[in-house]
Amino acid sequence: MKNFFAYFFGEGTEPEFAIFTLAHLIPVLVAAGVIWLIYLKRDAIACLKKEENIRYIMAFALIITDMSYYWRLVGNTSLEHSAMENLPIGVCCWSVILCSYMVVGKKQALFDIVYFWLLTASIFAVLTPTVLTYTGPTRYRYYQFWLEHTLGYVAIFYMMFVHKMRPTIKSAVRSYVALAVAAVFAYIVNRLIPGANYLYMARPEAAPSILDILPPNFALRLLIMAAVITLLYALAYLPWYIKDKRAAKKAEI
Repeated sequence: MKNFFAYFFGEGTEPEFAIFTLAHLIPVLVAAGVIWLIYLKRDAIACLKKEENIRYIMAFALIITDMSYYWRLVGNTSLEHSAMENLPIGVCCWSVILCSYMVVGKKQALFDIVYFWLLTASIFAVLTPTVLTYTGPTRYRYYQFWLEHTLGYVAIFYMMFVHKMRPTIKSAVRSYVALAVAAVFAYIVNRLIPGANYLYMARPEAAPSILDILPPNFALRLLIMAAVITLLYALAYLPWYIKDKRAAKKAEI
């Protein structure tokens, strides 16, 4: 039993996960299926007497999933990762925490932030989850990663479909400022903790990823990242801009 837990909560020395394989696509498709079901049943869910229980369970799952990552690091001494280098300072971790408060309190201000964070910065973790290279479907980290990252998307679409939340231009500005503050904080922590690489601002990832195309020069790297994030923010808001334009034209007729 001890060997089983050491294996299940540990990681391998050879690659066990590859992007765009079934191990990558199945969790994404499952999350998309759940979001689609929420869309189909949105009115029925909204009318439930105990609808808040769904949100409480979602918040609990988000927090426990995020915390269990650090429990694993602290409890498994065979792992070479330092908990100090893996504090909840990344956009994905912050998004999970904010999403949990968002669904419990139905906070529009938190929705404004996490909507753009998840659809811009965090989307790269879903598209290229290279942190799973040495932890495939037989490891706990694989399931923890996918629950942590997909539950956030389920949460924001739940609030959109069931509670009719939506972003605005002010939402984008608020979220962008929050991201800039988070980046400054991550930069300071990276300088204070040897080996830390929060928001991947210090250096490229150890495993190959889409961020490898960025130059090693910090200033140029930061400039390109800011430009890409700005473009993604615009794309995330584009559907709502089009919707508002169409609604305005119909109102004029």
